[in-house]
Amino acid sequence: MASVHESLYFNPMMTNGVVHANVFGIKDWVTPYKISVLALLYEMTASKITLPERRRLNKLILPLQQGPDLTLGQFLKTVEECCPQTAYAVKLRLHEMADGELKDMEYFFSTLPTPFTAFDTEAYKTSVVGLFMRHMLLAYNKLSFSQVYKLYKSLQHYYHSHYAKPMDGQVPALVADDSEMDLTSIEDTVGDRVDKEELDTPLHESELRSDNTPSRGPLSQKQAEYFLARQAYLLKNDENKALKPAALQEELNNMLKFNPDFAEAHYLNYLNSMRVQDIFLSAHSLLHYFDRLILSGNDGKSNGDEGYGRSLRYAALNLASLHCRFGHYQQADLALQEAIRIAQESNDHVCLQHCLSWLYTLEQMKGSDSTVLTEDSVKMAAHFCLPYLASLGIQSLVQQGATQGKTAHKLMDALKDTDILHWKHSLSELIEISLAQTTSIWRMYGKSTMSLQQAQLLLNMSSLEPVNFGVQQNNTEAFAVVLCHLAELHAEQGLYGAVSEIIQHLKEQFPPHTQHAKLWMLCDLKIQFERHMNEGKYHLAEPLVTAITALNQLEGLYRKAQVLKAVNRSTEAYHILQQLQARCEKTKCTEMVIRVMLSTAELHWESSGFSTALPVLLQALALARQHHLQSLASETILHLAFTQLMLGVPEQALNVLHEAIEPILAHRAVMDKGRAMLLAARCQIAVAGFKPNRQGQADLRLAASALDTLNEAAAYFSQLNCKERLRDVHYLQAQLHRSLGQILESNKSAMLFRLLDQELQSPAPPVSMRL
Repeated sequence: MASVHESLYFNPMMTNGVVHANVFGIKDWVTPYKISVLALLYEMTASKITLPERRRLNKLILPLQQGPDLTLGQFLKTVEECCPQTAYAVKLRLHEMADGELKDMEYFFSTLPTPFTAFDTEAYKTSVVGLFMRHMLLAYNKLSFSQVYKLYKSLQHYYHSHYAKPMDGQVPALVADDSEMDLTSIEDTVGDRVDKEELDTPLHESELRSDNTPSRGPLSQKQAEYFLARQAYLLKNDENKALKPAALQEELNNMLKFNPDFAEAHYLNYLNSMRVQDIFLSAHSLLHYFDRLILSGNDGKSNGDEGYGRSLRYAALNLASLHCRFGHYQQADLALQEAIRIAQESNDHVCLQHCLSWLYTLEQMKGSDSTVLTEDSVKMAAHFCLPYLASLGIQSLVQQGATQGKTAHKLMDALKDTDILHWKHSLSELIEISLAQTTSIWRMYGKSTMSLQQAQLLLNMSSLEPVNFGVQQNNTEAFAVVLCHLAELHAEQGLYGAVSEIIQHLKEQFPPHTQHAKLWMLCDLKIQFERHMNEGKYHLAEPLVTAITALNQLEGLYRKAQVLKAVNRSTEAYHILQQLQARCEKTKCTEMVIRVMLSTAELHWESSGFSTALPVLLQALALARQHHLQSLASETILHLAFTQLMLGVPEQALNVLHEAIEPILAHRAVMDKGRAMLLAARCQIAVAGFKPNRQGQADLRLAASALDTLNEAAAYFSQLNCKERLRDVHYLQAQLHRSLGQILESNKSAMLFRLLDQELQSPAPPVSMRL
């Protein structure tokens, strides 16, 4: 009857109980570590501490109670980080008991303020502290004399082992013989898992346990569930704060050694294997998870079918998604067809809808047109009231529409409708994806201001999802994409200091072993490449091509062609560009096709084939306008204006240039602004020089305007430290000043040209051969 009465007051979901069963067949005892936690609670009540320190200690209580046992050194270090004064008091309290006699430990338990005897204490009966203290006192009072003596000797060993030097790497036993410390045979069969909302604490497992700490034997069920829930949540929301892959694998192996049928441990093992791209172990763990789930009988009935049938079809679906992630499209298709067959046999419409979503995703990965499948998926998801899948389908349609040349207002209207759905159902993850997608679309269209606005909106948005363990909801793929866009936007403006800070934050938030690290790696390499190319350091840009190719083959080939063109290896560059264009036209990568056409036109310039470059540029301009790519359209117009200037029609080139100058100055990079202003100045000089001498006043006006334009171009190139372009600007300035009779200014520009020419130590390419 006493145990029944106790079960009415004890909530096993809130504390790490003393008398309850676990999946490993090991009971949770009154341990020296739990005595240390009691000493901490006592000192928190007895001593006066500041309010911030009390708040930090209150957040520390739950993980100390529910987490695995710590060594004394780890325990004191954790408490000292929150409140050094309390850590010192706890250390003294343990010293009095460990260096004293048995009566000192008994005196400590007798003086503990209980929730029933001390009404002025903060340990309320229904609080976490009150339940823990009451449960510990009840367990201690049930100990026999021999068990109390064993506990005291274990406490002494626990305390003194902290100061003793470890021998041969052995870990001292912190608990006496389990068979002699059994408190009761009554088992608490309530094995409810710890809810995610109840784990609200800023601490994580890596703070409470050292990565190098060896395994200390089996954990109780509550400790195991708490550990698995915490690590799974961290892997989903902030992978950087979870245990390192090797340390987590060691912990999971220890759990599975004592209980191979622990399904949740196999699933966490699957997530951990995905972090390191281990295809064999991830597939092995995923299949074991579903096998153990069926054996445990925890999977209930669904749509009139037995639980194991539901597990089988979702196992096949998860296996298909696993192969999709690793790029094994044939295996993924086979697993997906199996999942569809089982779902159809059991008439599971929800599973079929998930299968349809993965089906159009798989078709997209293969490069096929999946618009019809996606539209069908959206309709069926809306019919079965699955807003998450419906929204994902719409976002996929928007992405396809952007690559197929749909107008911006249609895409934004579709995203607006999905945003209403997101806010209605509090789908914070999809809100983030929508904002990141909007950022990418505006950037693709060449609207850098709108792209920057959407990026800042996401970064300053408060997450709707409850965040535990002190996790900041900023490690998702959407945040990585947005931060990479910000880094590139800052790099385009020459703000490399801000770029380094953003990249450093990405490195900290997405370490190299995480799944989204490739995004910032590629972004960082592209920024470094463009910077070296702008500065004329081709020998530094060339080694980056290999690294870029490893992450993105198309980008790597394009960069390789740029380097070859810069070092005058035109034939090799032309062959690479032709191969790249054929591949991009096959995969319908319109942006890359236009960029390749522009590079091909530049190769024609080097051989003075300006007339042969015109058809290529006109085709690129038509393609850019068809897909509403204003940024690439402006770049193409620049190339057309340069070609017309070289063909001897500077007036027409100046008129064409005026069409593109406004969007370039508003949205393009600093390098493009400088190139545009330099080209405008050259067109003005050409127009002024070729007009009849009877309009001398007009010539002087154009010459003065050309000087102002050259000064503006020099300011842009100076931001990027682009010395080769500055050399061209000073050359033109010197010629223009001399033609106007301004000898002093001409000599100054000539001197600047001479200094840069000596510094570069490379022959200046003909100004008429490059834009």
